[in-house]
Amino acid sequence: MTTQEFLGKEDFAISTQTVSESCPSNIALIKYWGKYDNQIPANPSISYTLNHCKTNTTMGFLADEPFSVQTFLSGNEEIKFAEKIEKYFRNIEQYLPWILKGKYIIETENTFPHSSGIASSASGFGAIAKCLMRLDVVFAGKDSGEESLKKASFLARLGSGSACRSLYDGLVVWGQSQVKGSSDLYAVKYPDEEIDAVFKDFNDWVLLIHEGQKSVSSTVGHGLMKTNPYAERRFLEARENFGPMKEILENGDMQSFIKLVEHEALTLHAMMMMSDPAFILMKTGTLEVINKIWDFRRETQLPLFFTLDAGANVHLLFPNDGSEGKIKAFIESELLQHTQNNGVVKDIMKF
Repeated sequence: MTTQEFLGKEDFAISTQTVSESCPSNIALIKYWGKYDNQIPANPSISYTLNHCKTNTTMGFLADEPFSVQTFLSGNEEIKFAEKIEKYFRNIEQYLPWILKGKYIIETENTFPHSSGIASSASGFGAIAKCLMRLDVVFAGKDSGEESLKKASFLARLGSGSACRSLYDGLVVWGQSQVKGSSDLYAVKYPDEEIDAVFKDFNDWVLLIHEGQKSVSSTVGHGLMKTNPYAERRFLEARENFGPMKEILENGDMQSFIKLVEHEALTLHAMMMMSDPAFILMKTGTLEVINKIWDFRRETQLPLFFTLDAGANVHLLFPNDGSEGKIKAFIESELLQHTQNNGVVKDIMKF
């Protein structure tokens, strides 16, 4: 069902504004885990923005009708998501004074499967924020290029923290850190000129170890950091890791990059295991894959490594540096067997 079909209005073009936007997901290398009020991160993070895994969103706005939101995911109406978006729109009215003066029909579709370990909230709220900024040009008459993108990142953050990073391609930083211009309020693009070429053409293959719903939501996971006895040390460590990361990105030290990224992934899961209540987010297949990656790297010295989101699925990272053929063959012959249904989502980070 399209927005126009749902509305069934002959004067559709006159009575509404319709905008469409697309936004990719991202995967954090230095993890954001723990937050304060108003979606302020407890520590800075840095992520790769994906290329193929996106949310495509069309937003229809009916001016002068009572405020309400209807949402459709892949053609199916999602009432609970609509309630979430209504709450989000009310929360950001102070930044978009026109936002509650009409009705919204939002159609959204992901290019990647649900429960795949790819952050649909990041791409989803990123796409919604971009649509809102398109409408802001219509209603407020403002389009200031880079400033509009910054405001979109700011607004996306208030819907889903990591969404603010998805507004930029390449490597992206969110949170006050050693990176120039970084802020807790929005994300900034990591300077391309400070990144060695080896890190600019990367693969991210996501092994779908578990395709069901995660045992704990990210919201709950962030909340558990408030009582975690190791939280403050973790927040400090993430800040400290930005120093080595900046040096690694500039000098192209792949081995140090691998070590730091995997350490960050395991630290995220360690925090969940040491929370109260405790959660073990990995599955048997997750551990099998990690051990096989480590064995493969010891035997071949090839740069295949992993990161993890707050779930069981494994993001396999490896550069396009001439070694990717052997790495892909290994993944297909040795690692796919540990997925639930031979499931893998293949993406790239190229900028």
